[in-house]
Amino acid sequence: MDARRADAFVFSQPESRSATELITFRSARPARRLAVVGNYVPRKCGIATFTADLTEQLARFRPEIDVDVWALDDAGDEIAYRGVAGTIDRADTAAYARAADAINASGADAVWLQHEYGIFGGADGELVCDFVDRLAAPLIVTCHTVLTNPSENQRRILEHLVERASRIMVMSQRSRDLLLRNYDAPPHVVEVIEHGAPDRPFGREEEFKARRGLAGKTVLTTFGLLGPGKGLETVIEALPAILERHPNVLYRIVGATHPNLVARDGESYREGLKACAERLGVADAIEWDESFVETDELLDQLEACDIYLTPYPGLQQSTSGTLSYAVALGKAVVSTPYVHASELLADGVGVLIEPNSPDAIAKAVCGLLDDPYALAAMKARAYARGRETIWPRFAAATAALIEHAVADPAREAPRARPSFHAVRAMSDGTGMYQHAIGIIPDRRHGYCLDDNVRALMLVNQAQGLDPHERQSLAMTYAAFVQDAWNPDKQGFRNFMRFDRSWCEDLGSEDSNGRAIWTLGRTAQDSSDPDIRDWAIQLYDQTLPAIAKSESPRTVAFVMLGAAAMLRARPHAPSAEALRDGAEFLERLLGGARRPDWAWFEAVLGYDNPRLPQALIEAGETLGNKSWTEIGLETLAWINERQTAADGYFRPIGSETFGREYAQLPFDQQPLEAHAAIDAALSAYRATGDKRWQEHGTAAWRWFFGANDRGVVLADMESGRCRDGLTPRGANMNCGAESILAFQLGHYSMLALAPDVAGDSKSGAAGKLVEHRNKDGQRPLAYT
Repeated sequence: MDARRADAFVFSQPESRSATELITFRSARPARRLAVVGNYVPRKCGIATFTADLTEQLARFRPEIDVDVWALDDAGDEIAYRGVAGTIDRADTAAYARAADAINASGADAVWLQHEYGIFGGADGELVCDFVDRLAAPLIVTCHTVLTNPSENQRRILEHLVERASRIMVMSQRSRDLLLRNYDAPPHVVEVIEHGAPDRPFGREEEFKARRGLAGKTVLTTFGLLGPGKGLETVIEALPAILERHPNVLYRIVGATHPNLVARDGESYREGLKACAERLGVADAIEWDESFVETDELLDQLEACDIYLTPYPGLQQSTSGTLSYAVALGKAVVSTPYVHASELLADGVGVLIEPNSPDAIAKAVCGLLDDPYALAAMKARAYARGRETIWPRFAAATAALIEHAVADPAREAPRARPSFHAVRAMSDGTGMYQHAIGIIPDRRHGYCLDDNVRALMLVNQAQGLDPHERQSLAMTYAAFVQDAWNPDKQGFRNFMRFDRSWCEDLGSEDSNGRAIWTLGRTAQDSSDPDIRDWAIQLYDQTLPAIAKSESPRTVAFVMLGAAAMLRARPHAPSAEALRDGAEFLERLLGGARRPDWAWFEAVLGYDNPRLPQALIEAGETLGNKSWTEIGLETLAWINERQTAADGYFRPIGSETFGREYAQLPFDQQPLEAHAAIDAALSAYRATGDKRWQEHGTAAWRWFFGANDRGVVLADMESGRCRDGLTPRGANMNCGAESILAFQLGHYSMLALAPDVAGDSKSGAAGKLVEHRNKDGQRPLAYT
């Protein structure tokens, strides 16, 4: 991404300078690409206006941030959007998927979603959930509404967004409190940024009244899309009392009827308001502007008013853009105490009244008009309060929010050998524990064959171990594998309780395949002849049954074991298993592939690169170049899908599993990075092509922050690895699978690219340093 510079300038601060002029731009900041998703102009609604304001003010005050707008749309509306990256048909599930893929491919540093239940498709706008699940970049959510008493589905949707969001923006403290208390939002994620407002001079009412032919009038104004939720009938009912004391009052009602209301009822609501005014004899004191005005015109109309009214009967409204505008323009405001008004108008900035009360409105308006000094003082307080929300401050706050959310992927990995300490700490006399709580082994889940075969594979090749310790650990893990074999079922068990009792008689097919793989690798790699003999013996005993599997990954694991065994000794059953497996995968590919899907299945699962790796090793071991070529082609395809737009590694997320022809970015697991490195090593050995080194290196650097959240997952000094990458950052647990994937990945990298994974000249292991953001959350780098 090209770096940009904004010219640095700081104005002096005489009293005549506007706040816009006083804004300071920082130079030498990296360019950011932001995707903004929501309603957008020329759609006529408050969120469309907010999205346009956000985009416009970032462009004006933070030009180093490139903004791509994705506008939510309705099929058939034929709205002509200008300057957008794309549109999303709000009712079309496939449209959300296409947009998410395009945003991921754009290299967006963050995605900023405007959320309101009514603007997304599905019940309560639930299609937003699948959309955010597909996004790889950090997610920012503006919660335009936070309900105190949501329906079950509304709560589910907002809780899902909270779980996925790296940052949440609300415009009131009450909304923040609700998110923390009722929706379990982490405090550091939720930031209050008040709705932005224009920076215009103070006290120009008479000038703008004259422009509209309103000279000599005392003007009250309400603005917005008309509907029953605006409370306009209450103001109309208050007008007789107001006009009795101030007959020169004119009440201006500005705004079109809400399109949804027009589609359902036509203009019956507006006509009802006019009939009420006629009945009360105040029709001549009301001026109707029935158009949807653009922002500049709205501001001009607000400048022509003396008192702005927001008599909303509902008190849950979190945000009103026009209220922010009115306060920033220095207008006296009379309002019901909905959420936004309660906070913005506190401390005498405006007058708060009870809802649905014409008497309260009349009393508040007349009180201000009766006392010109009180009216002028309130306008001055409003204008001063509005200086806190003007566009330069809003742009600065939103730019800071983006920076808090954005991940900066690291590009280098430490050149050192990981400590073996983590493996020791997770092992006992039975084997290697399966899970951990943080770094503490979790005995409740006991052990599993999958991890102990990986541990045996690691101990066969780990450097720097005392020979006696190597043999002791190898015998522990080998004994677990031996005990896992169930001759009655002709298969391996997988899960063992802490008390050494087995949870099952027969484990998963994949755990059985991994056992064969490890036995073959032990025969090839172990430095202990007795352990090699044991591995060969158990392999010969178990291969015939396990090789019958037709599970693709099990077949691949068996093939990898068979190739390793053939490198250790001539063995006809291994050659047969390798040949049968290659033919099986070749048939699978022919049956499942399509022009855009060069893969063996309609779904992507875990350990995906193992399938092409097995074909490459079959082709190289048995001299069949066709299998090698198929393996290289499919490995290139999966590698492309696991490479982010900026070139760093993005493994297939576990949420992808089971979804046909889909790919979701989270949760990302160390197992996938290890598989990518191993497969790259097989491809490099077959071709000598350096692009495989490059992909393996990208997968290795994923452990050290070159990932979608810029989070360091692996620690050289302890040898630990976090259990994965979630939308919020690292899963802080350090289980066996993750530790072993990291450790084994190191030795594969050592063979693939020694200059990347080799020990540094000093021989010192990299140490995890808790460099953090200002919010104290995210570990960023190693030293």
